[in-house]
Amino acid sequence: MTASLAKRAYSLVSLPASADPIAGRLLASRGMRAFADGLVSLSLPIYLASIGFDLFEVGVLTTATLAGSAILTLAVGMLSHHFSQRRMLLSAAMLMTLTGLAFFLVKDFWPLLIVAFVGTLNPSSGDVSVFLPLEHARLAHSVSDRDRTAMFARYSLVGSLFGALGALAAGLPELLQIMMGLSVGQALQPVFLLYAAVGLASFLLYRRVPRERADIQTSPPQPLHKSRTLVLTLAALFSIDAFAGGLIVQSLLAIWLYHRFGLSLAATGAIFFWSGVLSAASYLVAVRLSNRIGLVNTMVFTHLPSSLCLLLIPFVPDLSTTIVLFLIRSALSQMDVPTRTSYVMAIVTPGERAAAASVTSVPRSLAAASSPLLAGWLMSVSSFGWPLVAAAALKILYDILLLFMFRKHRPPEER
Repeated sequence: MTASLAKRAYSLVSLPASADPIAGRLLASRGMRAFADGLVSLSLPIYLASIGFDLFEVGVLTTATLAGSAILTLAVGMLSHHFSQRRMLLSAAMLMTLTGLAFFLVKDFWPLLIVAFVGTLNPSSGDVSVFLPLEHARLAHSVSDRDRTAMFARYSLVGSLFGALGALAAGLPELLQIMMGLSVGQALQPVFLLYAAVGLASFLLYRRVPRERADIQTSPPQPLHKSRTLVLTLAALFSIDAFAGGLIVQSLLAIWLYHRFGLSLAATGAIFFWSGVLSAASYLVAVRLSNRIGLVNTMVFTHLPSSLCLLLIPFVPDLSTTIVLFLIRSALSQMDVPTRTSYVMAIVTPGERAAAASVTSVPRSLAAASSPLLAGWLMSVSSFGWPLVAAAALKILYDILLLFMFRKHRPPEER
């Protein structure tokens, strides 16, 4: 019985049978970056506040990081058929290293704003990143259609688990501060050195990724053509969801909890850790659910109740109920991540996958980049939690539109 359970658990977390070694290297890089993003997403707003920035300036810097990601991702979409994906991954990893070093060394607002815009810092601990479209395209080529959703579920699982560990580790600088008598800023500065080191480690991993594979040669990267209308429509819908997500990025949620309930960084990190664990478990559930009811239905019917939980949070006066609602939302809200990625990769031709991944990511990044500024302003004038209410309403609208417009567009494995 025990052996059977162990074998079943291993089958859930191991690579799908049709996957090649490239997938393992990409998952390893994803895990390291997720840990760094989880740590930085909670540490960044506290660090910025400790060196003299107010909530509005924190919102501006957060917006700059997301806007920069959007521009970089747009460049990937425009250049993916001119340069190898491997070369662009190596360049992104080196940029990540330079970003971490710059945040470690610079403390003035305007230089930090420039670094935030041109760098890779991710305040959401999520999928707003120049790395993801490139990795999505390579992963889609690395498995069969039947295993595609399972592969992206594992990709999301790794990101969520390591992101949760990174959030949990956000309490360590606070411990360092107490033990060594440092200021908050001094205790948090090493976080950015670690971020730079992760960029360097990712660079070394990407060097081991082959330049190209035989199946990619038969379907070389190309601009959108046959699937253009579908992809642009999806991109518009995803931008609604992303704008809503930008209102509640992890950095801003952390500072909202701090001002609303006086939570320490360590306590907030523990909450986000369990949130990440629940999200990670949900990715594996999403694979089975999508096999039964389809990718689009899985995206919609798990996302709707999570948005209702988000809508209720600002109206709850006590911390315990707030945490319960937040964790329930975490168990449901991310099931659409692997299914969404798998769906986009499924409804386009193999040669369009890199372009489709970028085009659907750019509006998400642009939309997510514009909303933290609004959220920061809303939180500066009221502690109620208006960003959470607005985010929930927009996410519900997104779910309804997605179901109405795409319920009949099925991927190959559902036909």
